[in-house]
Amino acid sequence: MNKLVLVGCLAALAATLLQAPESRPNVLFIVTDDMNDDLESFGHPVVRTPHLDRLAQRGMRFERAYSQVPICNPSRVSLLAGLRPEHTGVYTLYTPTRTHLPDAVMLPEYFRKNGYMTVQVGKVYHTGDGFEDPQSWDIEIREFGKSPPDEEILVKGDVAGPRSHTMWWASLKTADQDTPDGFVARKAAGILKDAAGQEKPIFLAVGFRRPHAPFAVPKHYLDMYPQESIELPETPESHLKQIVPGALNYAPPPEPLTDREKREVIAAYYASNTFVDAQIGILFEALDELDLWRNTIVVFFGDHGYHLGDHGGLWHKNSLFERSARVPLIVYSPKMKASGKSTRRLVELLDLYPTLADLSGLPVPEGLDGLSFAPLLDDPAKPWKRAAYTLVARGQEINEHAREVAYLGRSVRTERWRYTEWDEGRRGVELYDHQTDPGELANLAQDPDFAEVRQELKELLQLGR
Repeated sequence: MNKLVLVGCLAALAATLLQAPESRPNVLFIVTDDMNDDLESFGHPVVRTPHLDRLAQRGMRFERAYSQVPICNPSRVSLLAGLRPEHTGVYTLYTPTRTHLPDAVMLPEYFRKNGYMTVQVGKVYHTGDGFEDPQSWDIEIREFGKSPPDEEILVKGDVAGPRSHTMWWASLKTADQDTPDGFVARKAAGILKDAAGQEKPIFLAVGFRRPHAPFAVPKHYLDMYPQESIELPETPESHLKQIVPGALNYAPPPEPLTDREKREVIAAYYASNTFVDAQIGILFEALDELDLWRNTIVVFFGDHGYHLGDHGGLWHKNSLFERSARVPLIVYSPKMKASGKSTRRLVELLDLYPTLADLSGLPVPEGLDGLSFAPLLDDPAKPWKRAAYTLVARGQEINEHAREVAYLGRSVRTERWRYTEWDEGRRGVELYDHQTDPGELANLAQDPDFAEVRQELKELLQLGR
């Protein structure tokens, strides 16, 4: 069993008051770590996510939702502050949350100041002192421990993948409830039950570690994904050598992974997604039992996307391709008019702050960079944002985890195009037409036939700073 750290006093829940029907709605805010959109809810043919499917049937699935920085710490600071990374000053894993934001009112703190009981269970901010934000919460329940103890491992695979990043996986004999994420789900469900029937609304943020590596989950989830069920990306390995240098997010391994190794890793990742879905189901059971769907906003999202061998062998995150920048997002509000629908309009994770304030009947704070997408919950075809923006920081070496920022890559996504500049274009430019090339394999940046499109998108990219 991993060490579980309880911060705050659960006895305070005696004073935690959920809401009366006429008061403001509760908010259940669910975030997962390193989860891409390989989910049944988003049309994946293999990955099983019945509980997220159920949420999508109640709420709205956002097919074009984007992270502002596709790596954990800067993504979470951006979305919780409602600000672009240029305004948070957080580009890497190593800059503490409030280094440049000493007086900012973060999303949960805003709800706390407006009469909500705010509770964190699991990973919501990035982990560790200086990254967590105690002033956001009435109660914090943190868990630590991504790696399972050796005595719980039945089978382990350790793939020699990209340098500086782990790709190992494990089949565990551990019961769901004895994993860190299982603890988080059950503790959060218990908080809902302990607080039910009272008058004060609750903002409950629940953060799950998986599918972050290592991909270690109880055995029965891995059993759902035999190797023969795993389809590999069709892009030839030679493609990795054709992309512009800045687009590489790590130093590739000395030797490419074998097909068997690829299938093992992908299967374990899929199993991790299904495992997280099962833990989310525990939360939904509590909403059912307590009849809280009628007055609770539910938000589910991943903090950024994830590569699984596409682009000729790209793995992990922190790139500016679609697989890294795009996130799964499902939103349910009791008063929404378009339940069970999806939208292809562009939204960004920093839009969550103004959206949740809007849906909860709170004034949207001034100075946020995001835009409330609450109108889309009633009309998913409504004309909306022209663009979504994502950036990454690169160090002097090819490494996902740059400590010092040598240069930035910036990308703009419209409904048809993705345009990316590395180091203001000095280290490469990319242009992809999603109408004909959804896998972003044909870089059109140097094609004279698309010079006008490139210039238009270059100007649009400048507006996103």
